[in-house]
Amino acid sequence: MDNQALCSFVFPSIVDRSPLLVAISSSGKAPVLSRILREKIEALLPTNLGRLAETASYWRHHIKTHLKTTAERRRFWERVFTGRFASLMLAGNKAEAEKALEDELRQPEKRPGEIILVGAGPGDAGLLTLRGLQALQQADVVFYDNLVTPEVRELVRRDAETICVGKSASGISVPQQEINRLLVDAAKEGKTVIRLKGGDPFIFGRGGEELQAAAEAGIPFQVVPGVTAAAGATAYAGIPLTHRDYAQSATFITGHFGAENSPLDWARLAQSGQTLAIYMGSLKAAEISAQLIANGREGDTPVAVISRGTRADQQTKTGTLQQLESLAKDAPMPALIVVGDVVQLHQQLAWYQHTSSSEAFKASVVNLA
Repeated sequence: MDNQALCSFVFPSIVDRSPLLVAISSSGKAPVLSRILREKIEALLPTNLGRLAETASYWRHHIKTHLKTTAERRRFWERVFTGRFASLMLAGNKAEAEKALEDELRQPEKRPGEIILVGAGPGDAGLLTLRGLQALQQADVVFYDNLVTPEVRELVRRDAETICVGKSASGISVPQQEINRLLVDAAKEGKTVIRLKGGDPFIFGRGGEELQAAAEAGIPFQVVPGVTAAAGATAYAGIPLTHRDYAQSATFITGHFGAENSPLDWARLAQSGQTLAIYMGSLKAAEISAQLIANGREGDTPVAVISRGTRADQQTKTGTLQQLESLAKDAPMPALIVVGDVVQLHQQLAWYQHTSSSEAFKASVVNLA
């Protein structure tokens, strides 16, 4: 009954992380607002928080036998609840978490740092994963790439240090070896280090190389996957990577190839019935088009160039394979090239067609076909 005068008790909105419970009540003043707040808190509190509390309860007596004063125990729990023990528990790795807790109890002065590799997604901050958001709230220092949008960086803990280590095809770049060194050095200082990379860190992101450096230095690490550009940008452009009538497979390749790379199997890539998602391919668009056509792909195969995918200023240009060079020319970066018959569905399925109010941007969809 929605009549406050007739109500003698209130059911609060509950966030259940048993044995931890959070109750939100407006004392009957605005129950819908309470529900909305509960949803926001649900998104912020990790699902494994209850297991963290249960494990802490199990260890309480053992901690008491080692730390005799209340102040010592309080400082201990403050350290472990904001350190590697909590991070591992929330990631679901209980065995390693308990080992970290034991290490903290034996050698609190040797508290180790940690590197967490986080995929920031393709641009839209709403596509950052819940686990990624939680990791950003644990950061002491964040090393981020140019592809990470300001909206995502706004979600970093306010008192964390943020350092740009961006790399680009043109402009100032931080060498990969220097990035590796910076990550390792910060972790050796006992810091929780977040390496924030656009898209997914293991898809053309060199995340594996950075974690190899961490492993060689004996630094513990975790990985939080992200939404890769090929999945995010195509979804926002209304281009399904696979479709039973058009493509039975999808292949991700990098257009950033050269003499030092293994040659691409153009004959295989030119086969029909598949979708090609090409990262960093704008500068090589002419060569990509020529190679695919020379190896049997039809010149009128549909293609799309999706610029700044999932962002407010996303642009999608569509045309044919033989037009790829002109489509990619002057396309805003970052840009993803999509080759395949699924591009035909863009006209029917495009739903995210932002047109900026600024005169600097034209309509978000340009069709050259």
